[in-house]
Parts: sequence; structure tokens; C-alpha cells
Amino acid sequence: MRRRKDNMTDEELVAMAGEYGFDCSAPMDATKLEVLEDVRAACEKNLCGAYNTTWACPPAFGDLDKSREMLAGFKRGLLVQSVQELEDDFDWEGIEALGKRHSENFQKLYAKMRELYPGVLALGAGGCKNCKKCTYPDSPCRFPDRMVYSMEGFGLFVTQVCRDCGIPYNHGRGTMTYSGCFLFE
Repeated sequence: MRRRKDNMTDEELVAMAGEYGFDCSAPMDATKLEVLEDVRAACEKNLCGAYNTTWACPPAFGDLDKSREMLAGFKRGLLVQSVQELEDDFDWEGIEALGKRHSENFQKLYAKMRELYPGVLALGAGGCKNCKKCTYPDSPCRFPDRMVYSMEGFGLFVTQVCRDCGIPYNHGRGTMTYSGCFLFE
């Protein structure tokens, strides 16, 4: 495997993701990410409740050309997932606990990735969750260096991103999965 000075190998990155509590992870070829209009259009339906409420979700951070421009500078990435078995299809407590665990682990790994790869771009599950209430649209972001953008908001079809990385988007009946990624280099 090719290794450049001061950079981690794909295997080291995957191992580190496991150390930070992620259940599944894989290296990414960031040059192959495809921005899709249909995915971004789904954001406008606001099913997640984050549309037009944070600096990290549409329409605040710009159109799909802005997404393409931001993604164009990256070659590598790391896809991370948190997976949990649920008691049943209505296990809201399990889903909430998984979301909290994923978000906490994502922020911890993001801090480490910023040390290793200054300029890393974090794309998470849903909108940014750094603040209890985002300052959007009244004031600038309080923590722009820690902002976590939405994968879907960027126009990325998460199912396809997972497939391209060789890991499942859905880990089977009775499970819930949260996905996010870090782009660097």
C-alpha cells in the first residue's frame, strides 16, 4: 500500500475509527463522490427538520455548485458508521441513543482528524449538532472550524456512497445505521 510521509494508511484510518467507537468504517475515494440534484431536492421537503435552520444545511451553505466546489479539493476520505440493533421498529429510545453516540463519537474523531489533516471536511448524518440552537440566520456560526455539514445537504446519496466504499448502508432488519464521513488531502 502506498503511504506518504506523515499520512495514515487506509488500514490505520479504519482502525482509528474503531478506536473512536464506530462499528463500521471504510476508506473513500473522494474524487468519485457524485453530487445529485434529486438528493438535495429531498432536503427541501424538510423531513429531518433541519432545512433552513442551520448554517450547515441548505439553503444556508449554498447551491450544488458550492458543494461541488468544496468537494473538488479532496482526494481521500473516511466513511464511518454507528449501527445498533433495535428492540422493534418503534424503538425510539434506541434510535435516539444511537444518534447521540454517533454524534459524540463523530465530534471526537473530527477533533483528531483536524489535528492530522488541517482543512478536513466533515459531512455527517443530518445537520450540524454542535450547538443546542444554531445562530442561523441572525448571526455568524460560533464554531465554523467545527461545523459538520449534512451529507444529503451536499447532494450525496448516502446509500451509493456506502456501496462505493464496500460497506452496507443497511445492516439488516431490526437495525439502525448513522453514517458520516471525513474528506481530506
